[in-house]
Amino acid sequence: MDVSGNSLPSSAPDGVKRKVCYFYDPEVGNYYYGQGHPMKPHRIRMTHALLAHYGLLQHMQVHKPFPARDRDLCRFHADDYVSFLRSITPETQQDHMRQLKRFNVGEDCPVFDGLYSFCQTYAGGSVGGAVKLNHDQCDIAVNWAGGLHHAKKCEASGFCYVNDIVLAILELLKQHERVLYVDIDIHHGDGVEEAFYTTDRVMTVSFHKFGDYFPGTGDLRDIGYGKGKYYSLNVPLDDGIDDESYHLLFKPLICKVMEIFRPGAVVLQCGADSLSGDRLGCFNLSIRGHAECVRYMRSFNVPLLLLGGGGYTIRNVARCWCYETGVALGIEVDDKMPEHEYYEYFGPDYTLHVAPSNMENKNTRHLLDNIRSKLLENLSKLQHAPSVQFQERPPDCDLGEEFDDHEDRDEHWDPDSGMDVDVERDILQSKVKREIVEPPLNDLEDLKRTREHSRVSDTAVVETSVKALDICSQPVDEDNVKDEENIVTDLAIETDLK
Repeated sequence: MDVSGNSLPSSAPDGVKRKVCYFYDPEVGNYYYGQGHPMKPHRIRMTHALLAHYGLLQHMQVHKPFPARDRDLCRFHADDYVSFLRSITPETQQDHMRQLKRFNVGEDCPVFDGLYSFCQTYAGGSVGGAVKLNHDQCDIAVNWAGGLHHAKKCEASGFCYVNDIVLAILELLKQHERVLYVDIDIHHGDGVEEAFYTTDRVMTVSFHKFGDYFPGTGDLRDIGYGKGKYYSLNVPLDDGIDDESYHLLFKPLICKVMEIFRPGAVVLQCGADSLSGDRLGCFNLSIRGHAECVRYMRSFNVPLLLLGGGGYTIRNVARCWCYETGVALGIEVDDKMPEHEYYEYFGPDYTLHVAPSNMENKNTRHLLDNIRSKLLENLSKLQHAPSVQFQERPPDCDLGEEFDDHEDRDEHWDPDSGMDVDVERDILQSKVKREIVEPPLNDLEDLKRTREHSRVSDTAVVETSVKALDICSQPVDEDNVKDEENIVTDLAIETDLK
């Protein structure tokens, strides 16, 4: 099987370069869920190392995300839940057993040092990416630390505490009448679907394993409710799906969605647990097959926010997100991996691509055809581009003058915004163009959430008259961050299991 790294021929329309903003906080890899836990934020640092040594960082504008504050997280999440996340620590958790149970914090979603700072960091990157897209400061924004799609209004779920995706979509809705959310994680994107289940301004499309598999939602028959009827698309899949079978569904469905829904922006959750050989997954996608979803969404030339998500064989997660960053940039990435600080984890081949397995594909052509036909039928019941009353569009989130190498911006401040000017940072040693600390965003009016579904409603009914989101700086508390030694111990264990 051809596993070369070249997937973007220069003659292809999607080979055109795009302006990409990349969000990364050097501290994110230090957060540690605990020994033996499959979720390892260290994979973000491994991805970043690959991007640096492949020379991709110098083709992007690199931003340190501006941490989200509790009142900003409360634009979707319940006040008492956010307060709990802010105050709980490993030392005090035994005194709050009732709250731990109430907010579903425990085994899958453990309390660890720096938990709240971790939530602030990954949420800030996703919202910051949405702000950049809203201001036409990039074509594609990337936050591999984000994409935690299971978190609900009042509880943690599936290793996710704060739903950065919902917060980013709410930001995009301030500028765009319609936003499309696409999820290629192996698990159903239940938290995002629930948040927008009753609105026609957000369409959610999730491709996932279904049947006796977490979170147990995402049936083909779950289509949305009220104004949101037919704006939720669920693509239930079985074990072993390969590249060819996956794209028999992905491309025709997404093509029809783009034609009918005509989104102003797209959010693509790129969970890498749908890759072959994932520690918790059961699909058989190659890195190229997974990245083809990114390439296809990129080809529509619509503002695109790329987020991470699941992915538990972390050497393959880093491979995948590095390659997909190259796809976003329109740069061909070599299969031969450059030497770097995590080089030994990629042996014995030391290549970017790995061949899928010979596992059985339980997704028959008949099953795939039936799923595609049913979903295309549902889409046919929608009106093209639903009209939205948008006369009272919320104010923009002014970012101020960017220190850009290629062009001088002449943007003016809203005198009432009260925001600070961007601060130019030192250039990273890895040839990064800029590292810019994101300025405060604006304040967003509380959004009502209603939902008729199989559980308590978490739906965010998106209103057209909203105030701007205001995220203020709050640095990571380095004292609450685990040493990297514990992470390396877990990585060594995983390497032994290869």
